[in-house]
Amino acid sequence: MAYGVKIRFIGLSMVPILALASRGSKSADAQAKLDAYYTATLLGLPIGHISWAVDVKENHFSSVATGSIAGFLRLFLDAQGSVAAEGRLSGGKPVPSKFQLKLLAGKWSDEVGIAFTGNRAKESVLPNSASPSVDYVPIKDGDRIGASDPMTALLVYVGGSGTTTVPQACERTVAIFDGHTRYNLRLAFERFSTVHAAEGYQGQVVVCSAKFLPVAGYDPKHFLVTYLAAQHETEIWLAPLSGTRLLVPYRASISTPMGVGILEATKFAFVPSDGSMHEGH
Repeated sequence: MAYGVKIRFIGLSMVPILALASRGSKSADAQAKLDAYYTATLLGLPIGHISWAVDVKENHFSSVATGSIAGFLRLFLDAQGSVAAEGRLSGGKPVPSKFQLKLLAGKWSDEVGIAFTGNRAKESVLPNSASPSVDYVPIKDGDRIGASDPMTALLVYVGGSGTTTVPQACERTVAIFDGHTRYNLRLAFERFSTVHAAEGYQGQVVVCSAKFLPVAGYDPKHFLVTYLAAQHETEIWLAPLSGTRLLVPYRASISTPMGVGILEATKFAFVPSDGSMHEGH
């Protein structure tokens, strides 16, 4: 059932595809909150929605998202899920301590927990009765070292003291472990753009391309793996998280067998440390 996770968690919500790493120089303690709401569409038709809350306070962060399928897809599948992560900030950079994911689609379910000790991940997952194929690439102990969970990796740290919407935000390769599969995302700068949320942020974003590179915990002949690995048009739009040196996804797009899927924020509102609502620069 690991690939069911990928279909919804990568294909529908596109959250892991958004995933990025963090790096850079030391910054001052940050405090900010993000209250965001995203709508997923396929060929322009609504297929799902996600609510996402991020809370950054001094040396700690928490990130919680809930989502469900909507629109015409509910005629075929009723699915919903939640995902959460928490950890600390080291020199302004997010370092994960705990990750949890729960998905439910009819009689099928998936539940993942990851605890991080140092730079090593330890996962717990629901038992899977299906036997792996002969081509399955198993996860080794070394694959659990130095990887981030998908949610923590959504918090993109940019060092320095100037603007955070810079090409360097995209120029990186990210190690991700979701409890089932270990993969890399190779990011590259594409362009700058401007967004106007219906509620909240209005301003510049940096647009990155993303390339999925499987490492372990996957079947190289599985359709979804080969399809994602062949994609060259996936994009992630990163917007600044006010009051911090972090950027977070505002929009993502990916080609699917049924057309282009888009996940875009309609609400992207900040609550800085002073408690007043901030809606952009």
